Amino acid sequence: MAGFGEEDSYRAGLVATELATNLVKHATGGELLVRHTRLSPKAELELIAIDRGPGIADLSRSLADGYSTAGTSGTGLGAIRRLADEFDVHSDQRGTVVVARLREKRAKAVDQAAMEIAGISVAMRGEMVCGDSWQIHRDVDSALIVVADGLGHGLQAWQASSAAVTSVDVHGVLDTVGLLRAMHDGLRSTRGAAAAVADIRLRQHIVKYAGIGNISATLTATTVTRHLVSSNGILGHEAHQFREFTYPWESGTTFVVHSDGLGTHWSLDEYRGLRSRQPTTMAAVLYRDFSRQRDDVTVVVGRQRV
Repeated sequence: MAGFGEEDSYRAGLVATELATNLVKHATGGELLVRHTRLSPKAELELIAIDRGPGIADLSRSLADGYSTAGTSGTGLGAIRRLADEFDVHSDQRGTVVVARLREKRAKAVDQAAMEIAGISVAMRGEMVCGDSWQIHRDVDSALIVVADGLGHGLQAWQASSAAVTSVDVHGVLDTVGLLRAMHDGLRSTRGAAAAVADIRLRQHIVKYAGIGNISATLTATTVTRHLVSSNGILGHEAHQFREFTYPWESGTTFVVHSDGLGTHWSLDEYRGLRSRQPTTMAAVLYRDFSRQRDDVTVVVGRQRV
């Protein structure tokens, strides 16, 4: 499983079984998302359990190791937290999101970048591949985030969005507009895509942003929310205006960028305690509650590491 040995595979199987059992026995509208990545030199498996209610009445009790209302061998969220190398949970009356990451041989996380960035991509129901793609590049005090949404959905949309992110050469072009132009050239043989590039520079306290098409991006802090501006067009076909906008990056800001498979009328402040959760958890909650259900969905969330 995911390059894991026998012991790690058994551990991952217990976590997946417990998460799935909880969804079936206690929740409505449940989904289990699984992603395999390789964090050199170790493999990592990420499992995200998402449901749409009724929520966990006593979260602190549910997190106690050995407590299980389902009577399963894994004995509940406490066991998931113990078996996982990273664990996070958010629950209210709208539902619960549980994130569990397992690494090969329980390796420590190697991420030392100043920005925590994570996201989820989910294909439209009935499709085998997601027509959205995203990519991040991080340094000690900066981050570059790229999100692309191929027109339509299915294989050709995936080919377009993949061509967009693979056209990005952060070593050859340094500005967001130049990166968008490189995508435009790289997409001419595809059906085209919407895309956006955000260059977050923590030392300078700014975000440089450029986008073409229906990619939405927001800087949200406790005191102010800014919606970032994209230009009209389709990369690879009709894109005439490439513009970069600069925004202030304030302490406590969360950056959210998503494809148009997600509605735009959301607010992190509607969820008690959500801002303190991991970026993956925030992305999963927004996907659960604001997916339009008729397109691929990608949500990427970033914030400064505390």
